[in-house]
Amino acid sequence: MKTLLAAATLTLLITATTLAGNWPGWRGPSSNGVAQGSGYPVSWNQSKNILWEVDFPGVSGSTPVIWGDDLFLTTTTAGKNRALCIDKNTGKEKWHVDFGTERAGKHKKGSGSSPSPATDDQFVFTYFKSGDLACLKKEGKIVWQKNLQKIYGEDTLWWDLGTSPILTKDLVVVACMQSDNSYIVAFDKATGKEVWKQDRNLASPEEANQSYSTPIVVNQNGKEIIYALGADHVTAHDAQSGKELWRVGGLNPTQHKYFRSISSPVVSDGHLIAPYARGGSVTGIKLGGSGDVTKSNVVWTNEAKGEFSDVPTPAAINGRFYICADKGELLCFDIKTGKKIWGDRLPRSRHKFSASPILADGHIYVTREDGTTFVLEQGDKFQMVSENPLEGFALATPIFSDGKIYLKMTDKLYCIGKK
Repeated sequence: MKTLLAAATLTLLITATTLAGNWPGWRGPSSNGVAQGSGYPVSWNQSKNILWEVDFPGVSGSTPVIWGDDLFLTTTTAGKNRALCIDKNTGKEKWHVDFGTERAGKHKKGSGSSPSPATDDQFVFTYFKSGDLACLKKEGKIVWQKNLQKIYGEDTLWWDLGTSPILTKDLVVVACMQSDNSYIVAFDKATGKEVWKQDRNLASPEEANQSYSTPIVVNQNGKEIIYALGADHVTAHDAQSGKELWRVGGLNPTQHKYFRSISSPVVSDGHLIAPYARGGSVTGIKLGGSGDVTKSNVVWTNEAKGEFSDVPTPAAINGRFYICADKGELLCFDIKTGKKIWGDRLPRSRHKFSASPILADGHIYVTREDGTTFVLEQGDKFQMVSENPLEGFALATPIFSDGKIYLKMTDKLYCIGKK
């Protein structure tokens, strides 16, 4: 009974109200990589169960979002940042808006539009490597826009901006974790007015200060809390004020200079899962407390040489979390103990995994960079269901809505459903 009550009082929050078909942020309606609903296809290929596919201009690694019948995605084209709205049922473009000046990617997988948008029942929020943050109405009208780098200082990341905006009940929040001048900032959704800005300078060595991860918002006992991973720490912040509530350090005990973080945290069953050390460690952290709670709140730590994920973010449900390592190792763990339940390697390939796993209707979906999605059972052992190839280069995480899967390549979008 206590476990059920804890699960009921600790729910991940993107907006006050979400519908079953909505996918408001890059990790889904609960920010833990779990899809709502059932009836999703488990097998497809270029000529089977593809309801539609559309091309879009530019090269983009961001994950789309959905609210109602609207699918929103970002890209860059002709030197501009672009937001698009597509009808999720037909694939037809409803509108697009260009704003700000594109800043091209440095890495071969990078682009000017790696951050994913976020949406609620009123607005769509888009963020780009150029520093441009914009709020748009569902009809495509820009409500407000600003460039965070012009306001707060230049991006000093060594590589391409990856963190996505997150939403609380009233605010849109962006984290900037870099070599200097690190901060988390929150704006009023409707007006764009700065509500708070919290410095986050934690003096980690060199590149370890830099983070490409996305924070998460948790509604804990009726209070919104933001958790951020980066610079060798997890920090918890009051969502209304930005004030740091507690921190856990020690994620880089050897003070490695290059432990930048890409994979984001995930919360489930009263614990935060923190992947770190370029896939070399994963840490289970109990929520709550004040100040430095490293000694009291770290429940377990698993270490391995590159076995865990560097880029993909874990998914969690029902006391378990799932990791897809960059080279294709898929692992299932117990959240409370960190004990590995099972692990095995997906079919070998020269291609890696950048997309994060999704849990849907009793299955695990993981997409490789060559566009192949593997479907497995969520059971007590590694059990493959299908291998589903598609054409394209996949960096974005697949999203799920009303029995359909939307798989975005860097230059096209597929809608997958049962025919």
